[in-house]
Parts: sequence; structure tokens; C-alpha cells
Amino acid sequence: MRCFGHEVVHFLDTESFFNAVLNRRPDAVIMDVQFPHGQTAGTETLTSLKKLTGQPLPAIVLSAHSDFHSRLSAVRAGCSGYFTKPVKPLDLMLAVDELTAPIAEGPLKVLVVDDEPEAAAYHSVLLEEAGMLAHQVHHPTDALAALERFNPDLLLVDMYMPVCSGEELATIIRQQPEYLGLPIIYLSSETDSQKQVSAMAAGVEAFITKPVQPEDLISAVQLRAERLRLLRSLMSRDSMTGLYNHSTTTELISKALAQAHREKSQHAMAMIDIDNFKQVNDIHGHLAGDQVIITLARLLKSRLRLSDIIGRYGGEEFVVLLKGINAEKAAELIDSLRNDFSLVDFHAGDVRFRCTFSAGISSFPEQPSTESLRLNADQALYRAKRQGRNQVVTELANDL
Repeated sequence: MRCFGHEVVHFLDTESFFNAVLNRRPDAVIMDVQFPHGQTAGTETLTSLKKLTGQPLPAIVLSAHSDFHSRLSAVRAGCSGYFTKPVKPLDLMLAVDELTAPIAEGPLKVLVVDDEPEAAAYHSVLLEEAGMLAHQVHHPTDALAALERFNPDLLLVDMYMPVCSGEELATIIRQQPEYLGLPIIYLSSETDSQKQVSAMAAGVEAFITKPVQPEDLISAVQLRAERLRLLRSLMSRDSMTGLYNHSTTTELISKALAQAHREKSQHAMAMIDIDNFKQVNDIHGHLAGDQVIITLARLLKSRLRLSDIIGRYGGEEFVVLLKGINAEKAAELIDSLRNDFSLVDFHAGDVRFRCTFSAGISSFPEQPSTESLRLNADQALYRAKRQGRNQVVTELANDL
């Protein structure tokens, strides 16, 4: 844990841990369940601290026991994770990262389709007061264009509308593969349960009867939209680093370039590859290699902007789309990261070692497509490798 930048204090008994927490609240706790003085003494200590302080500690259980009662005691203590020994250190580190630096998600986005402007405005206000973003569409024929522009987490549709009913609109949307998993909720004054069930055959998640109770609307929307976000995240991100995976990265870059074409803006792409990575695995082991990959991923996430697109392209290779800057500025930024990464001490048992990376930079609109941008950055990366590694090279210059 220390080699990933965490300050770690360990305890052999629950009493000293209890007293230490009262003096200084930790950012995260890794706790065993069983101790010599009790089968669930560890989680009972967490529960006692929760009652005493009025809030649960951000805790993960690491135990040799995986029985139901041990797991139940962890849930009651408010623990967010449960690992059984032996556990991969990287799995544990990633769980701690989620506790100490949770991913900041933007507000949930809801598209409201209702031919009555007053009703659409009322429901939008309820959602916005709960911290969501709502976009209104008053004509079903405008819904598809709004879906593409707004990219909502959930669709709220009036069931009875002229020209096109809510059921027909839901069927049209479900016929498009990219919207198969999009949650849809009907709003209607229909109280006939059989008609409600029939209308949901189009693949709708829920049916809320008008007049709407605000708390029912908000809870229904939040539960389903957050579930979709979680599923999207699992499908689009690399499990080791939390960065976008190859296919999602390519898709996001293509969309960003299409927008840049319309807005006549500039972007830069960086292809980054860890130098001599095979030697790291061969000499220090694959766990050490994973440590290097995750550290570079964390460095990129912490130092680059939320608007930039950062992906793991495969193995030890990463791709970054830096928005709104030219190749020269991008090279300066990536070179600063390269220098900082080269100073990180990695640990493999008692051995310490360091790593470097090489990078190639290309620019848009000089390279007008995703593929040409990537190929150009790859060529620059190969030049960096041939010229000795541990350097950043752009498509326009041999050395930076």
C-alpha cells in the first residue's frame, strides 16, 4: 500500500486500533473479522466506532473467513467491501482507492418527453431540485435527435401523446442497439393495471401514475439511472486501471473529432508506451508490472483534465486525447508527466526499481480522422523508441 502513496499504520489488536481512531480518523480501514477475544471482534469494533462517532468508517474487510455470519457482521458495520485471504494486493489497493478518491460523477441526465409543456416543466423542476439535469421535448418526433445530443441516463415519457404514443416511441427507441439498455419510465394517468403491463411490453422499466408524488419520481429515476451508469462503467472501462478500454476510447475520440470538425477546434493525441516493460515482468514479476501500469494510469488521471480522454489501449500502451491544444503544448505536458513518472520508486520485495515511458504526439486537424491521428502518433512513438526511449516525439519534430 505504501508504494502507491498511502500512509499506513497497522494494529495487532482492536483496542489500540479503537483508541487510535478516536485520536485521528483514518481515510480508510482494512479490518479482519476474527480476533482471539471474539469471532466478530473486528467488525464489532467498527460498529462501536460507528455508534460513538455517528458515522461509519470507510472500511474493507480482509479475512480468512467467508462464512455468512462474518459477512453479515461486516455489512452491519457499514463495510463497503469484503475480501477473503489470500487477496491480490492490487485488488485491495483499487478498493482502497475507491474509498479514498471516489470517481466524481456528473449529475444524472433525464430526457423528459411530454406533449404538455406545463407537465414537462413540473417534472423537470422536481428532478432538477434533486440535483439532476433535465431536458424537455414536447414532440415525440424530436426525441431521437434529443437522445443523440443530450445522451441521457434515463427517458421519462408520457404514455398518451398525439402523433405517437409513449409505447410506440419506446418501441422505436428499443429498435436501435445503442439504446437497448436505456431505462425508460412511463408517466400516465392510466390506472388499469392490465393496460400498464401491456404498455411495458416495449421494454419499459417502470410505470408511474399521475399525479406524480415527487419522492416516488425521484427515487424511481435515481435507482434506474444510477444502475445504468454502473453497467456502462463496467462495460466501458479497463478493470485493472479504471481507464476507458480500447473500444470505448476509440468511440469517444471519434465523437470528439466529429464535434471538433463542426467547431473548427484543435486537439492533440498522445500514444504512450512503458519502456522495456517485458523486462519488468521477467525480472520483478507480473505483480510488479501491474503496479507500474496502475501507477501510470493514476498519474494520467490525476494530472490531466476531466475533459481529456484517457484510455488503456492494450498491455502497457495508453492513448490520450488532449482537447483544445496543439501538438507542441501537448508534448510539453506529456514530457512533464514523463519526467515525474521516471522518479517513482517501485517495490518488488526488497528490490526497488524505476521505469520510464516513451510517447508520440499527433495533432488534429492536421490528421483529420481517428485512424490517421493514431497512426501518426504511433509513428512518432516508434521514433522515440528508436532514438533511445524515455522521450516525447511529435509528428513534426524528431525530438522534444
